[in-house]
Amino acid sequence: MTIDSYIHKLRPGKPGAPIFFVFHGTGGDENQFFDFAGRLLPKATIVSPLGDVSEHGAARFFRRKAEGLYDMEDLARATKRMAGFVSAHREQAEAGPVIGLGFSNGANILANVLIEQPGLFDASVLMHPLIPFAPKPRAGHSKLLVTAGERDPICPVPLTQALVDYFSAQGDAVTLEWHPGGHEIRPNEIEAVKAFLADYGV
Repeated sequence: MTIDSYIHKLRPGKPGAPIFFVFHGTGGDENQFFDFAGRLLPKATIVSPLGDVSEHGAARFFRRKAEGLYDMEDLARATKRMAGFVSAHREQAEAGPVIGLGFSNGANILANVLIEQPGLFDASVLMHPLIPFAPKPRAGHSKLLVTAGERDPICPVPLTQALVDYFSAQGDAVTLEWHPGGHEIRPNEIEAVKAFLADYGV
């Protein structure tokens, strides 16, 4: 894979600073979190890809057969492609830590890259992820922040907790931040993200 495997926005950062990948939700695009990422980590290289799958005109990173029912073959394709894209940018930028942030579908592709390619990301933020299957065992050592809504109709609480428990059991350091709402991003999530990434902003 190459740095151009996906249409994307790129803002070069300072040498040795983190490289920060941000992944939009269904119907979003490469602009959704690009400026937000730049405010979170002003010195980092920012990379924001556009999902290469269209669901009734809404951009996504992999196909699904229904709500909460993934096309596992396409998820495997997308995960391999995204891991190659991230690796290519990491090598070109000669950056420091590799950091990811994704919301909803973007969190799901990021989570599956973490599952399939442990060690690629040093730290990741999964905002409202949904992994509706039992991931395979692997050796993890990343830092993770998971944020979620207690009344999220798309990402049920038991599946969120199961994903957190999975990553913890694999050896990742996981922080979980809840809010009392649904599938929307709330202020306490933003504050949790800022606190989680504070060590990478210098």
